[in-house]
Amino acid sequence: MFFSSVALLFLLQAQATAEKRLAPPVVRLWSGKAPRETREPAPTRDITKPGEGKVAGKSVFRLTPVVDPQVTVFLPPAEKATGAAVVICPGGGRHILAWDLEGSEVAEWLNTLGIAGVVLSYRVPAPAGETPWQNAVTDAQRAISLTRSRAKEWNLNPDKVAILGFSAGGEVATLTSLATARGYPASDMVDEQSCVPSAALLIYPAYLVDSKTQALLPHVKVHAKTPPTFLVHAMNDPVTPDSSLLMAQALRRAKVPFELHLFARGGHGYGLRATAEPVTGWPALAGPWLLGTLVKPTGKPSP
Repeated sequence: MFFSSVALLFLLQAQATAEKRLAPPVVRLWSGKAPRETREPAPTRDITKPGEGKVAGKSVFRLTPVVDPQVTVFLPPAEKATGAAVVICPGGGRHILAWDLEGSEVAEWLNTLGIAGVVLSYRVPAPAGETPWQNAVTDAQRAISLTRSRAKEWNLNPDKVAILGFSAGGEVATLTSLATARGYPASDMVDEQSCVPSAALLIYPAYLVDSKTQALLPHVKVHAKTPPTFLVHAMNDPVTPDSSLLMAQALRRAKVPFELHLFARGGHGYGLRATAEPVTGWPALAGPWLLGTLVKPTGKPSP
């Protein structure tokens, strides 16, 4: 099944679940081709086969390829809006995006907290020979700047824009929060806005650890200006919990505010869907942290 855009996918999904609501706005990140992009636009398709790869008894939209990145914007009801927003990076092993499991469902949860959810469809997979995460981080930086540039239109506070990522999307969120410079040349008024997130939530992040040295990879460099960070991992996750453990140690050494939550069981790739595993309670911990850090900070957060 092919989709001309994520907006069309959302419409189909909403129809399938009999939800009567307007489709959220979808905004392309770039007016032309994205930086370093040489491929022609290609239709994005859901590659999940019927009955395959269910999570908590429900199927998952697994989208690929994404050549023309965009954001889908879920705004909370006006009476609940806090002015905060979170750019959401779904996971998918750098090859697909788990668009509903780790994207739209997360945005809807954030809306219950009065926080806008901006689901990022970043480029996957990376073209052969390119650094696997480079284009994705570029898209994430642009998404943060874009969200801030639309603050008035979307009723947001540009100083309250966080990033959240799952698995490979957790890698994207991590590297975006650690970047000390924009990874592409500024080109327009959007890029006049900062691309540094106000906070970061890393949910079972992947690809941060060297399997041989059991240390953070050389390009994963925590520094004193890293934003406040929230981490979640299950100890039986086959995608090593060392990613979160070592990140927490580096954050502590850099004196960056953080919370680390480790659960005995939970595996990988559960998103927010309720299961019988202990890790299923992580949103009840993340919500108060996010509200306290982003919406009503008790101290001055890192820039």
